Order: sequence, then structure tokens, then C-alpha cells
Amino acid sequence: MQPKKVSMKKLFLILLLVASVAVAQGQRFIGSVIAGGNVSQVDGDEVAGYYKWGFNGGLSVMMPLDNKFHWFATIELLYSQKGSFQNHIRANASLSDTNALQWHNENPTVPFDDKIKYKLNLDYVEVPVIFHYEDWRSGCALGVGFSWGRLVRVHEIENGWTTTTDLRSGMYKTNDWSVIADAKIRIYKGLKLNVRFQYSMVPLRTRLYDPFGKNQEVRKQFNNTITVRLIYSFNEKYISNPDWVRGGKNGPKWIHDTSTGWYRN
Repeated sequence: MQPKKVSMKKLFLILLLVASVAVAQGQRFIGSVIAGGNVSQVDGDEVAGYYKWGFNGGLSVMMPLDNKFHWFATIELLYSQKGSFQNHIRANASLSDTNALQWHNENPTVPFDDKIKYKLNLDYVEVPVIFHYEDWRSGCALGVGFSWGRLVRVHEIENGWTTTTDLRSGMYKTNDWSVIADAKIRIYKGLKLNVRFQYSMVPLRTRLYDPFGKNQEVRKQFNNTITVRLIYSFNEKYISNPDWVRGGKNGPKWIHDTSTGWYRN
């Protein structure tokens, strides 16, 4: 059975449902909107470097785990674009002809781009689950977690030629499980800057390189992604810090309102 493609309309409806739940349960959960980008590579594909850019964004629901607002659990619903990229200039400077990516053009009528040595687009709908600790003095938070991703789009170019690889070809696994290390810095009240590192726990593909030569090699491939995003929490409650002094010696200017235990009501 071929995997079904998730349309943007269905994805939007899912995101809207999550946002509605967050607002409806505003006395217990903190809802957020997320927008940013990925820089990624695929380990094991003979292309090195975080040269593939892609979108990363969606919605999240965060729940405080203690009444001091130090520990949080967060679940997100994201659209995340990953993959790998190498242009001909970089390839010629770093690879010899014998080490270049091997390919076979099955259809010479397909589009050709002489500026691209290799390009792989892997688009996922992801559901990360993160547990993190926030320092109230600095407003910084560190967390770890895991993510499940569902592959919804594949597009691959080798040596300029668009290949026949797509979602239905079965070349890449439709499910991606990964581990996450996460850091957030509060910019102002509910606005935060987020940096994340994410790595696949299981191979997304096993590929044979140099299939027509004597130096055949089987490699397992893994998503390797760094993400930078802005997160805005639209129902997170803050009060001014009565001990705040310029320079942040006694903590940030705005702190969580811990006086009422509002999320337990």
C-alpha cells in the first residue's frame, strides 16, 4: 500500500485544531506559534555540510509541571523541510571524478540544472515532545526530547538530473524517529528565540554507492538538522519582576506569574 500524501489543507486544519484546544484549555496549557528555518544535511550521502535550507514552523502546546514554572513539557505540530545540497562549484573543489556521486539517468527528458551537483528535499509533518528546565533569572531554558516525523514530500536531483525518487518510490522511509537537544532564550515576555539540534535515531535510507564499479559501499543515511526559530506564546502570563535592576543582576524584567497557580484552575 502506497503512503497517502498529507495535503496542506489537512495540515492547516490539524494545526487549527491544536490551536483551538490550547485556547479552550488556556487555564492549563500555554499555546504558541512557531516560525523559523532549518539548516540540514544527510549523514552518509557523500555530501558534507549544512547547506540545505528549509522552513520549520507550526504550533505547540506547553504545560508547566511545577508551580514554580521551572519544568515544562511541550508537544509541537510542525512542518519541517530537511535534506541535503551541494552545488557544482563546491563539488568540483572537494571531490574528484572517481569520488563523485554515482547516478543513472533513467529518463533523459527530465529537467536538468547544471548548477546542482546534488539536492535532496525531504518534507515532514513532525510531532516533537520536549521536556525542558527554565532558569527564571536568565529566562533561558534547556531541554531534551524526541520526535516522530511523517514524510510527505521527496524531491531529488543528482548531477543536475531530476531523479524518479518521490514519495511513492519507497526509497526513503516514511517514518523518521529522532532525538532532540533544545535551547530557548526569552526576548520579551512570551517571545523567545529557539535553537535546536535534531538527529535521526534510525536510518532514513540504506544506499549502495558506486553500483557499477569495484568499490561498492553500503551506507545508512540519517537526518542531521540545526533549527533556529522564533516562538511566541499567546496566553503565557507574566508580571514585572519587583527585584529587577538594569543589567539583569536579579533576574529578567518579566517573570512568570506564579502567585495563583493559574494553570491548575
